[in-house]
Amino acid sequence: MKAMRIGGKLRRLRQEQRMTQAQMARELGISASYLTLLESNQRPVTVRVLLKLVERFQVDIQAFAADTDQRLSLELMEAFSDPVFEGAEVKTTDVHELVSLLPAVGRAVIDLYEAYRRHLPADPASSAGEDASEAPPVSIPSEEVTEFIQKRFNYFPELEDAADAMWHDNELSVHSLQQGLIDVLRQRYATEVEVRPSESMQGRSRHYDQLRRRLEISEMLPPSSRVFQIAHQIAYLGHHDVLDRIAADGRFSSMDAEALMRTALANYFAAAVMMPYRLFFEAATATRYDLDVLKSRFGASFEQVCHRLTTLRRPAAEGVPFHFIRVDIAGNISKRFTASGIHIARFGAACPRWNVYDAFSTPGMLRVQLSRMPDGGTFFCVARTTSRATALSPASGLPNRVGQRAIGLGCDVRHAADIVYADGLNLADPQITTPIGVSCRTCPRTDCAERAMPSLFQKLHIDENVRGPTTYVQA
Repeated sequence: MKAMRIGGKLRRLRQEQRMTQAQMARELGISASYLTLLESNQRPVTVRVLLKLVERFQVDIQAFAADTDQRLSLELMEAFSDPVFEGAEVKTTDVHELVSLLPAVGRAVIDLYEAYRRHLPADPASSAGEDASEAPPVSIPSEEVTEFIQKRFNYFPELEDAADAMWHDNELSVHSLQQGLIDVLRQRYATEVEVRPSESMQGRSRHYDQLRRRLEISEMLPPSSRVFQIAHQIAYLGHHDVLDRIAADGRFSSMDAEALMRTALANYFAAAVMMPYRLFFEAATATRYDLDVLKSRFGASFEQVCHRLTTLRRPAAEGVPFHFIRVDIAGNISKRFTASGIHIARFGAACPRWNVYDAFSTPGMLRVQLSRMPDGGTFFCVARTTSRATALSPASGLPNRVGQRAIGLGCDVRHAADIVYADGLNLADPQITTPIGVSCRTCPRTDCAERAMPSLFQKLHIDENVRGPTTYVQA
């Protein structure tokens, strides 16, 4: 176990319990002087003390995990990279000390920064001359949903159980799943499924007519998407109470965010139906996470398989802890989740050295990368482009431009041997490792030819007589 220093969290717990150091020390079976050392981060916590904390105070051991502190540190550094903090001269050591001693204050800073960003106008020029205090806040429902999913580690056992029960009760089969789900809709929910011509769908992929109890699906959807949309509708019709209950736990700031959460949960249920946990977990481990085999075996798309792999968190049947990222060619991150320990940018652009961006140069080809973060964390990553089905414009009849997106999937290098795509690679060879960062502003690397803006860690110095790889990197 890594040496964990939990001083701030331990002191906060003691204060919440309204105990003196002597009282808590007795509860933990340690001396008051040793507790003082723990609270001041002069000693790492032992496994015995951690277990005592769990036993005596029913704390969630995950709340004391070192990677939780690391994630908060990275989020704070990312926030402090904003030009609004340019004169603050916040150093990495300052952030680590804040997280270590006062984690609640660090989280409050993140919440305050997010509130500040929500109140920024979408177009600063459009608000010129207006009273900023009169401008409505710009909410970001998708960010709230992403954070809630991250806190739940992208695992919702209630939905897994519902999907398993549906398989059992209806004797479903992978090879006839679409027809089986159509029968479920008809027999249990009196709903018919109709595949409609694209021109009549007006650019929509799915439409549920409540009055006629008819689910209409566009003919442009591939088979994997048709099955997914049918299962998605079953989630709303048969398990809306579960969706509502989980979404309510998120305490979202708006109805839009709560509705988006229910949609994400319905998608989760649909994936669990297409790729039931036990069957999918056994297939994933047996094939060593061969994405092409899993696609074919379960009739799913590349993105569906990659996303499902991030949900394998069932106790006693856990898969490799992956991170997942989806980007477009402009660099926008439309979906992200991390269980691998890697930090994915929340504000602004991500690192252009990630292979998820290289994938656009080789459409359809799987890209493999061994990536190393500035803190030494190393990750094995695969990436590939994927395309959405092209719809027809009802106005002109001309094909709409539907750009490619790239999907990235990765894990800590310790798990690379479990992945078939790592075969033949010398994972100990530093020459095959690509140095990456979270974003340019938070990356301390001084030799990166891809740098698009100066680093928060170095004072910008421009020598008019020297030209390096970029304006911000001088030879």
